[in-house]
Amino acid sequence: MPSATDPAYETIRYATDGPVATITLDRPAELNTIVPPMPEEVEAAVLRATRDPAVKVVVLRGAGRAFCAGYDFGDGFHHWGELLETDGRWDPGKDFVMATAPQLSPTQQLMSIWRCPKPVIAQVHGWCVGGGSDFALCADLVVASEDAVIGTPYSRMWGAYLSGMWLYRLGLTKAKEHALTGRPLTGREAADVELINRAVPFAELEATVAALAADLARIPSSQLAAQKLMVNQAYEQMGLHATQTLGPILDGLMRNTPDALAFIDRAEREGVRAVVAERDGPFGDYGQAPPERRPNPEHVIEP
Repeated sequence: MPSATDPAYETIRYATDGPVATITLDRPAELNTIVPPMPEEVEAAVLRATRDPAVKVVVLRGAGRAFCAGYDFGDGFHHWGELLETDGRWDPGKDFVMATAPQLSPTQQLMSIWRCPKPVIAQVHGWCVGGGSDFALCADLVVASEDAVIGTPYSRMWGAYLSGMWLYRLGLTKAKEHALTGRPLTGREAADVELINRAVPFAELEATVAALAADLARIPSSQLAAQKLMVNQAYEQMGLHATQTLGPILDGLMRNTPDALAFIDRAEREGVRAVVAERDGPFGDYGQAPPERRPNPEHVIEP
């Protein structure tokens, strides 16, 4: 287990144990949904791990019963208001700047794990959906519990792909299917289609990630950095940066269509559960899925 926990953050925890740094998303009561300053704190923690010569590997995980349930839209995104609004109304110019400026973009701040020269392992359990899945898939290696649920419900309403990693990790056939339907995958299914590296029973998750981190820590840091850079550059040459520029811009537009505005207005009046149930009910998935297609709520990560 990580030691030397640092209490300096609001939404995450940072700890080191020998050559392994662990970043834990720490809003368990809210399923680790993304609000400010989480992206900034993740970026700061990644920079800290990058600068620490004792750290060779970074593990990313979520406290409680979920990795990350995406962006928190319960108040209509007003917690990002200063960067998105003018006089209380959506400002497309501001949204465009926020979506594309590395200094402001939550997507780019969370993608610091992609740019970190040290390998990052995402330890996924419970819900890993929406922006949470975009985030996790930026890690170098992704290990999930078999009952985790990974998906992009925003494919149906109120969003668009952000990091683009769903596209680059899947082939055209499956990428198009999930982009259009938003259908989720269990951890086991995600491993089977090679969206992630491995799925294991929840009881084995932490030990599996720890063993993988230990294996990586046996390799010289410069060797790890060279290999990560080589693979990353290949995908950058495939247009990853352009995709990540377009995705958040489209996301801003999809959050402000008439359908999307009606959706978020209802969420503010009736609660997120009500509108999500209506969105996903016809598909019978996410929170409307039968118990065997939902994460076991007893599978909890103690920070």
